[in-house]
Amino acid sequence: MTTSLPASGSDSQAFSLLDARIQRWIWSEGWSTLRDAQEQAIPALIEADRDVIVAAATAAGKTEAAFFPILTHLLRDEPAQLGLVLYVSPLKALINDQWSRLHRLCQFVEVPVVAWHGDVAASRKHQFLKQPQGVLLITPESLEALFVMRGSAMPGLMAKLRYIVVDELHAFIGSERGKQLQSLLHRVDRAAGQPVPRVGLSATLGDMELAARFLRPSAGDKVHQIVAQSGGQRVEILLKGYSETLPRIESDSEQENPELEDVVPGSVVAVAAHLYQALRGSNNLVFPNSRRLVEIYADLLRRHCERDCAPNEFWAHHGSLAKDYREDAERALKEGSRPATAICTTTMELGIDIGSVKSVCQIGPPPSVASLRQRLGRSGRRNGESAILRGYCIEPALGAKSDLSDNLREGLVQSVAMIGLLVDGWFEPPRVGGIHGSTLVQQILSIIAERGGVQTRELWGTLVAQDCPFAGLSRQDFFLLLKCMGERRLLIQDSSGLLLHGELGEKLVNHYDFFAVFTRDEEFRLICDGKTLGSLPVTRPLAPQQRIIFAGRRWRVLEVDSDNKLILVAPDKGGAPPAFEGSGAMVHDRVRQKMRAVLASPNQLPFLDRGARTLLAEGRSYYQQAGLDANQILQRGNDVSLLTWHGDWVNDALALLLARSGLLASNEGLVLKITGSTRERVLATLGEIAELDNVDPVLLLSSAQNTLRNKWDWALPEAIARRSFASLCLDLPGALSTARSLSRPDEALRN
Repeated sequence: MTTSLPASGSDSQAFSLLDARIQRWIWSEGWSTLRDAQEQAIPALIEADRDVIVAAATAAGKTEAAFFPILTHLLRDEPAQLGLVLYVSPLKALINDQWSRLHRLCQFVEVPVVAWHGDVAASRKHQFLKQPQGVLLITPESLEALFVMRGSAMPGLMAKLRYIVVDELHAFIGSERGKQLQSLLHRVDRAAGQPVPRVGLSATLGDMELAARFLRPSAGDKVHQIVAQSGGQRVEILLKGYSETLPRIESDSEQENPELEDVVPGSVVAVAAHLYQALRGSNNLVFPNSRRLVEIYADLLRRHCERDCAPNEFWAHHGSLAKDYREDAERALKEGSRPATAICTTTMELGIDIGSVKSVCQIGPPPSVASLRQRLGRSGRRNGESAILRGYCIEPALGAKSDLSDNLREGLVQSVAMIGLLVDGWFEPPRVGGIHGSTLVQQILSIIAERGGVQTRELWGTLVAQDCPFAGLSRQDFFLLLKCMGERRLLIQDSSGLLLHGELGEKLVNHYDFFAVFTRDEEFRLICDGKTLGSLPVTRPLAPQQRIIFAGRRWRVLEVDSDNKLILVAPDKGGAPPAFEGSGAMVHDRVRQKMRAVLASPNQLPFLDRGARTLLAEGRSYYQQAGLDANQILQRGNDVSLLTWHGDWVNDALALLLARSGLLASNEGLVLKITGSTRERVLATLGEIAELDNVDPVLLLSSAQNTLRNKWDWALPEAIARRSFASLCLDLPGALSTARSLSRPDEALRN
């Protein structure tokens, strides 16, 4: 199927506002016009008098849209008085990429640009500290480190700060890291002595108002919003469907050194064969849904090249690989001198410059519609080229005991729904709000380090008072948190009332891992002949003589050194993919509602191949036969399947409410499964839940396990930890509303 995104052209009216040196640079690059994002951003940003969000498609020139007017503003000052721009990026790799991109422009106009992370020479950092001006490219973690290690110097460093640019804004919103960034930006304003204009850049923002409130929580309504047009890009879509087939040999077979093609499902082998046929000879990105699948497909595709006696064209790329291996894949794509396809995780989703790729392939449903749009933006960047999306869905073979999700062909239908929403131009809105108690703990410890101790009222005024990043926490809860941190040896208070680090707090703050608010699994490093290949989670250690696939190559484990967390390997002819831990993405309400519409519709979809059409027809047939247009609660043996057609935040909350009433309920994605019950009892329980006005998350989560998910949750009082979890991971009002609808058939019919 071929479709188009809306087009819009614009004649440049802002070029004359730019500094003459920037104008000359634009002409030297051969540009004949400014893009829509740049045309709108120049007058909005050039006076540094407002916050601005620029939302534009990948490769639409967002970086230049921000920096043309920002540099023009800086260049009004004499070189000795040149101001400072803080550019915050979610990834070190993006910083390196943007440094290369900005360096040519900044060098031309004689504005220094400095990247700040662990790989940058100390001498270069020291030079910036002596004369803080130009553009500083930094991650939130490195900015945190500046506050902790150079707290007294921060007012001087930020004295000439003119702008803060946040790239890939969508990657921060709703996460602990995003809350850390909000707190850091608030602290930067305090260090600078005034609110500094903030500029957010993103390709996928589902709700501009929510994004604006994230960028400037105290004045989101005043953020200037720029939504650039896409330029009428054509999109070609093909979705292929496969029924799962068994491996050639049993997993417990005694065959020595079986081939990978023998031990993975035949349907996976078939997908790899089609990828090889469709992609060879061009540049592409392939997104399976886990690092383990990345390794499987990378090795299967590499083996195709070997059998054809052809140079390898396929590269693994994920976060556990060593930097050299990731950069090999990026270099192969960017150079364009030979065909190269990266089989990757979200590491290739953000804006690292790899040039244009011919197509993007998604295996299984994407994590979100926004993620799919971000990925598709890598394709079709050249004039006249279409963006090409190839989807692959493998559905289980059906039998008498197949569950409801399999019968409805959940994975395929979710992919179809997400593609439909993509074509409609819808993305998931960012989730904002939440208590974020874990990050509050980290920020308390950070501010104490920055200031060498702090009074309680100062902490409150910096972090929790009105218009602060953690506003909404009551004074009572704040004091309860400080008391708990004291009991856990994170804090102490001297005779003057000054809060200082406790014994454990000092130890943790002085550890290199402190600056990140997210957790990192303890991992083993894989070593071959002294060279680091990458790392594996410690939860899945490997045994000597075991054969594995890593970085798209085959290895044999020689030794496992648990004390030093090393795995020594050698090249080998066999191998199986390591079992990385994966995490399922949360699915939005709108996606599940679109899935229901897809199942209820008789319309044929032109982007499905024969296999996908067959699978969709099976799902639609079951939907009709089971009467799911009118019935959302099905008795299946001793179990009950509940279809809310809502997202995971509602389903998780409803499962907890059902469990609190004595039912064994679990969220299995599309279906809420209640084990060992009857339809009548489930309906009655839903009726009881429907009568609740509100739910106390502390009581609801009293018996729940695994609610301490974030890095510093262990330091929170139990009640605050539960409320924090509920605020981030559950939609309790949505669950109550759903219970009311389901318990009343007349409302369920209209749901």
